[in-house]
Amino acid sequence: MPLQVSPAPAPALRSVLTALGSPVVRSAHTPALRSVQGPLSPELPLPVHVLDVRDAPTATGSARPARAGAPRTRLAGWRFHIRGGDRVVAAADALPSADGWTVSRFFEGPYLASTERALRQAETMAGRYQPRLLSVPELYMLTLWLHGNAGADPAEGTPAPTDLLVPLAPAPPGIASHLPYRVAELLPVMTLRLAPPPLLESTA
Repeated sequence: MPLQVSPAPAPALRSVLTALGSPVVRSAHTPALRSVQGPLSPELPLPVHVLDVRDAPTATGSARPARAGAPRTRLAGWRFHIRGGDRVVAAADALPSADGWTVSRFFEGPYLASTERALRQAETMAGRYQPRLLSVPELYMLTLWLHGNAGADPAEGTPAPTDLLVPLAPAPPGIASHLPYRVAELLPVMTLRLAPPPLLESTA
């Protein structure tokens, strides 16, 4: 079923359009942007949330004693794919600032193609989802978060146990990229990777 893509905040979109209209973009940013001769346009906005897996359930179903509770997420910004001609050539991150919204960077690389692939995957899945991006900085990991409440405020909410996470390539070792996981399955795995090693008992 088609994904329910949410519109980005208008000021965030304007910040990207303003940056794309600047000649600095063509001269100082990614090679892909410099190579495009025609107009550049932002499309497919996705909210980027950051997950603190230290608050997530462990493999035994409990939270870490020091920071118990549901996993915490926060909206970090919005990511736009930048189209030049008939293909996506780069992406732009718009972040909230004291003055509204600002473009923090334009970039290309493996996550760009991986995001497009994951979105195509999601289009073939049963059910209706709201696509988001979920970043796990401690694991250098980015996932496509398919939120089951397609009409939810894209800036709010935490991953529900039945939501789907599709790790983007490159994924951390031992976690398959482009394989959909239920949140209830993947969060404990990520939490376990960040757990400190068990203390050895003294034999003295």
